[in-house]
Formats: sequence, structure tokens, C-alpha cells
Amino acid sequence: MTEEQKKDILKKLEDDTNYYGEFGQQFLSNSNIRVLDKDPLNFGKPTDPHINLVKGQFFHNLVLEPEKIDSFRIIDASSRTTTIYKSQVDKDNNEICLLRKEEQELRSLVDSMLANPTANGLINDIDVEYEVPGLIKLCGEWWKLKADIKNNTQNLVVDLKTTGDIDRFASSANEYNYDSQAYIYSEYFGMDFIFIVVCKKSGRLGIFDCSAAFLARGKAKVEKAVENYRKYTDKSFDPSTYYIEKTL
Repeated sequence: MTEEQKKDILKKLEDDTNYYGEFGQQFLSNSNIRVLDKDPLNFGKPTDPHINLVKGQFFHNLVLEPEKIDSFRIIDASSRTTTIYKSQVDKDNNEICLLRKEEQELRSLVDSMLANPTANGLINDIDVEYEVPGLIKLCGEWWKLKADIKNNTQNLVVDLKTTGDIDRFASSANEYNYDSQAYIYSEYFGMDFIFIVVCKKSGRLGIFDCSAAFLARGKAKVEKAVENYRKYTDKSFDPSTYYIEKTL
């Protein structure tokens, strides 16, 4: 791939439609690591929309791209099982809308985060870029990425997260492959990677940096993901031979 080709790809990946759509699917990403590890036979298959993805997008847009907030539909209903909610969503397209109370909760979390001077400084520094795409070759395969915040003032990549229990974020980071995300992004940008995390239950805030051991664990996950990607997408592989092997 030439530098000119890479530049053209990065320009296209700036658009979320390309990044998450068919164009972006030609590249691996950190979101693929879970399925390549846990359920590789379903790699590349479409997944159903999930409310947590909608909430995550809304949360990020509130902070980084508030001009996109109007694209979210908010419904005044107590739950998604009510007649009010069901009558307003596009069932044919599996639409998932936020409830008004969820919108208010997410706005409150953003307010709590931005009220902290350290977090606010990391997000709204003198020289920062938001939603910065990247493309890097790791273990012989191309990976796409998109950084929440590239803080050029402090030479940091900053990622925003919400969590159900901030005291368990270390275990969540392993479960949701935040270690491999940190490894991929720090390799591409050549910067230290940190998480700003806000607790959905308490509103407590945490700022987590990444140890060498954390990044090494992420690197191992990337290597394993590539191994599985090549093995299970090979045309000669027989899916009927697949099984999970573990020692109890």
C-alpha cells in the first residue's frame, strides 16, 4: 500500500458510514478481537443492534461531536416494552431509540466528567483532535482505528468509557479487550494511551493509564486474533472440525 493510497483510505475512514460500513469491513479492528477469540466461525457476520452501542455513541457525540446529537431519536416512554415506545420505532429496520430518562442520565454523566478540571483539560486542551482515524499493519494484517481524542499538547491518546462499576474497571478492561485497543492505538500514534472512565451508577470518575504489562497482554490478543483470522477464514478450513479446547 502506497502512502497516497493510505492517505485516501484515512480520508474515507473519517466518515462513520465508511468506517463502520462495507468499506471499513475490509480491515480488522479491535471490535473483531472478541469474536475471533470466542466465536471465530461467526467472524464477519452482521450483529443485531444493541442499546449499549446506542448509548455509547450518544455519550461520545455529546462530548466530541455535539452537532450529531440531533440524529438520535429520544422517546418519552418508561421502557422499550411499552406501547408508546413500540408505536414510534421503525421495527422493520430494528431501530433502537433512547428513552428520555436515558438521555438525561447520559447528559448527567458528561456533566460530571467535564466538571472535573483534569478530565476537562485532557478533553479540551490547547491542541486536540477528535475522532482521528488510523490504519496500521500489525502481524501482517491491516487494522483500522479511530481515536476519541488525540491530545497533541500532552502527547496522549485519550479514550472515553462508561462503566457499571468503576472499582471493577481493571477486570472490565480485560473482558472488553481495552488492552488490545490501547496496544493498537499506541502503536499507531506513538503516544501513551489513557482512559477517562465515568461510573454509570455513581458518577465517580477515573483516569487510568496503561502499564507495560497491560499493553503486552493487548499485543498477545492481537497476535492470537490474527492467528484465528487466518485459520478460520481460510477457504480450506472445514467448520465442522472446530471445537473449543480447554483444561478445567
